[in-house]
Amino acid sequence: MSSIETRSRMTGIGRVLVIVYAVMAMAATGRSFVQVVRKFDEAPLAYSLSAAAAVVYILATLALILAGRRGWYTVAWVAIVFELVGVIVVGGLSILAPDLFQHDSVWSMFGRGYVFIPLVLPIFGLWWLSKHRPASAVHDAPAEATA
Repeated sequence: MSSIETRSRMTGIGRVLVIVYAVMAMAATGRSFVQVVRKFDEAPLAYSLSAAAAVVYILATLALILAGRRGWYTVAWVAIVFELVGVIVVGGLSILAPDLFQHDSVWSMFGRGYVFIPLVLPIFGLWWLSKHRPASAVHDAPAEATA
């Protein structure tokens, strides 16, 4: 991938998306670290889910930055779909089975503690990925192989 491709992918909405994912990665990582270190025994499920969310946000951030490469593009799709499913499942369970979530996780109540950004962010992420597919595999091949 050329530096021109990287720059064109990381402008406008793409850049904002990466910044928001990076902020969520830092917030979820900080929150889960404190939760796991200080009071893991109080709510192991919720705090484990917060840690899982942190890993997903870190992976999604890296994958979005590198999504111009076919492998990272796939990683971005998988991470963001996992995030969306996680937010929906955990959000739903936190309403239907509140005993499981006596302490909030990042995705509890569909991300209410984060102004519902965890619910909306993967939708924008998937939209952006669908509009910014990487170049075909032919363009990823070394120059001498295509000549």
